[in-house]
Amino acid sequence: EEVINTRSSAAVRKLMDLRPATARVIRDGSEVEIPAEQIMVGEIVVVRPGEKVPTDGLVVDGQTVVDESMLTGESMPVEKAVGAKVIGGTLNQSGAFRLRATSIGAETALAQIIRLVEEAQASSAQIQRLADQVTRYFVPAVVGLAFLSLIGWWAAGDFPQALLAFVAVLIIACPCALGIAT
Repeated sequence: EEVINTRSSAAVRKLMDLRPATARVIRDGSEVEIPAEQIMVGEIVVVRPGEKVPTDGLVVDGQTVVDESMLTGESMPVEKAVGAKVIGGTLNQSGAFRLRATSIGAETALAQIIRLVEEAQASSAQIQRLADQVTRYFVPAVVGLAFLSLIGWWAAGDFPQALLAFVAVLIIACPCALGIAT
């Protein structure tokens, strides 16, 4: 369980690392660098080649190619032109462009993905606990029943049949019981 949580936490950290710390926005007619969390919906954000897109938005000026693989799994970069939607956390590969911020903070696609991963992490821990509780009683019961059938058939004087019954109970009742118990 701890290994799963460590992997999930590492995945959440990697997703959080996709967010850039700063962004360049147009305020009062000039380009200003601000912390990315301070971007407001509707603001024009400038993204240069090699930079991460700081928030979700629509391209209002310029053309580029964006690497969305860390979020979408798409291996090929995607061309973006005026009117195209861009996702915060993706990597601008070629041209400079400007976008109008449509989502900020917890409303961005990246923030929603992070939230879903965290929720999945919490729910899988509950499912794991339930599986552990069921296994705690089920496996010993099946093994006990298998031994009872072994003893019963052996007492009847038929050892080969007793061994066959023992193995049959284990395999039919739960083929993965021994793996779970191990």
